Amino acid sequence: MTQENKTRWPLVWPDGWPRTVAHQRRDAPFFSSSRRYQGSDVPSRQVRGRHSMEDATHALSSEIERMGGTQAILSTNVELRLDGLPYSNRAKPTDPGAAVYFKFKGREVSLACDKWDRVEDNVWAIAKHIEALRGQERWGVGTLEQAFRGYMALPGIGESSGIQWWKVLGVPINSTRDQVKEAYRLLAKKHHPDTVNGSRELWDWIDQAMRQFEAVQPR
Repeated sequence: MTQENKTRWPLVWPDGWPRTVAHQRRDAPFFSSSRRYQGSDVPSRQVRGRHSMEDATHALSSEIERMGGTQAILSTNVELRLDGLPYSNRAKPTDPGAAVYFKFKGREVSLACDKWDRVEDNVWAIAKHIEALRGQERWGVGTLEQAFRGYMALPGIGESSGIQWWKVLGVPINSTRDQVKEAYRLLAKKHHPDTVNGSRELWDWIDQAMRQFEAVQPR
């Protein structure tokens, strides 16, 4: 999926990225705090509340900018304001998932989350994920390029670089076996030659990627 195929609304979910079953989504443990002024005779007090869509989108864009990412597109099922940002006062969509696409060192990167039952919390989770990856670079353990390698866009089919199963299946390199199998199942079903829009070349490529993954797994 190229950058041109992404839309801010409605949600465009990354190919091969596993979805959370609706009944498994949970209330997120994310809260913000602020000082609320009570009046001249009463001191301000600390107030805990939920992050708004504006809070979450601002946090996400800030984290992407700090790491050097560009051309970010946040895709959700929340309708957009005239300035292109999601509304904060719209009804909760049935699908609360959020996905972000951006360029990092010339490569397309995609991140997505639908674990939580509010869109705002899924956006916030992606922002905190990027913040954590930036922290790893600060501690000197690895680089951001290494951290994001598993999230970069798939290579073109038939590239001379050969098959890299995680890129073909569109999953992070550290995915669990169940996540890889689910990504394979969805892609194989979509591109099976017997379907209307199927492709023998794509289906074979996906099948080879899965066999490569099985070959490198510990027994």
